[in-house]
Amino acid sequence: MPLTRKAYRAAILHSIADPAEVGIEASYEYFEDGLLVVENGRISALGHASELLPGLPAGVQVEHYPDALITPGFIDTHIHLPQTGMVGAYGEQLLDWLNTYTFPCESQFADPDHANEVADIFIKELLRNGTTTALVFGSVHPQSVNAFFAAAEKLDLRMIAGKVMMDRNAPDYLTDTAESGYQESKALIERWHGKGRLHYAVTPRFAPTSTPEQLTLAGQLLTEYPDLYMQTHISENLQEIQWVKELFPERKGYLDVYDHYQLLGERSVFAHGVHLCDDECARLAETGSAVAFCPTSNFFLGSGLFNLPMAEKHKLNVGLGTDVGGGTSFSLLQTLNEAYKVMQLQGARLSPFKSLYLATLGGARALRLEDKIGTLHPGTDADFLVLDYHATPLLSYRLKQANSIAETLFVLMTLGDDRTVLQTFAAGQQVHRR
Repeated sequence: MPLTRKAYRAAILHSIADPAEVGIEASYEYFEDGLLVVENGRISALGHASELLPGLPAGVQVEHYPDALITPGFIDTHIHLPQTGMVGAYGEQLLDWLNTYTFPCESQFADPDHANEVADIFIKELLRNGTTTALVFGSVHPQSVNAFFAAAEKLDLRMIAGKVMMDRNAPDYLTDTAESGYQESKALIERWHGKGRLHYAVTPRFAPTSTPEQLTLAGQLLTEYPDLYMQTHISENLQEIQWVKELFPERKGYLDVYDHYQLLGERSVFAHGVHLCDDECARLAETGSAVAFCPTSNFFLGSGLFNLPMAEKHKLNVGLGTDVGGGTSFSLLQTLNEAYKVMQLQGARLSPFKSLYLATLGGARALRLEDKIGTLHPGTDADFLVLDYHATPLLSYRLKQANSIAETLFVLMTLGDDRTVLQTFAAGQQVHRR
């Protein structure tokens, strides 16, 4: 295969560590006039344009963005593909919202044509918003996952998804059985896991919708295929937590249900975690599990405020999730705008560099993919974004007043949305241009 090499010149910023562990100044690298060199889908060099340009081989095309910022692609650690059509549904908290809106919407995925249509819209929305990797819930129907992976494979995206396993406490038209959930998941794993940049996640929806038999088989899949992911929900809503206690009276608490069925581990991601206690955070961290922080959803469904400082205290891996359609936007910039407010309401601050970390390297660490995505280090996948300082008149005017990269970054996260993303690149190929 002939060598393809291209360079991109702009202001460039990426996280290199968690500010909570190393302090803000040591957590990022910023090049005011930087150069990113891409070869065959990977980053081959990153540095100051003045230092790298003289050594570039003759004929290498350099794309120059004088009024833009290049960052790593965003990573969404919790999102529901089948809920695309009901985003912004009015008036309910979690359990009523599932029955009123979510389950009827997910039932449509029995039709493969519907699954294909929504997968296409969903991936376009992710890329328009700068999300290059997502951990995705399908519906209970295998065709939801087949449609998503087929669309992602065409664009060589690094994506993780799984078929929902749900064998009780849901409408008959949306349940599988412990055995069918296991067999259908296994067939999807054999077909897709490790194909290109695709990975499979074992996906019990949440403890109330799976019998002990199904949770046992979910754990068995993780034993049979050790590099699989596992995704589910935890401690999102107080009513839900009470329901789990009633369904599993023999367990110490919500997390203990998953722990008992051996669902905690290095590639396990638990969405929400709004009402986790100290002991549960410690246990998640001890097992290498991660939590997806979903602020727009937690506000929209009235679930509560995620305690990021407590998670940091335990060195628990945390990524960001849009959760669409519990959340109201595919944009991780908008999600960070809400995350800032969650912290403000708890008397804490969210630095823009911690925000960048959560949307990029933090998400990659939560998914154990930091050697491949989440930074712009040479050798990693060339998944990156060009953020336009002039995306809207207000953003353009406001950024003229900014006098540091910290302020610029914060304004991008408070005023920015899908319009801010000028271009999205995956494996070195442009997959979206505004």
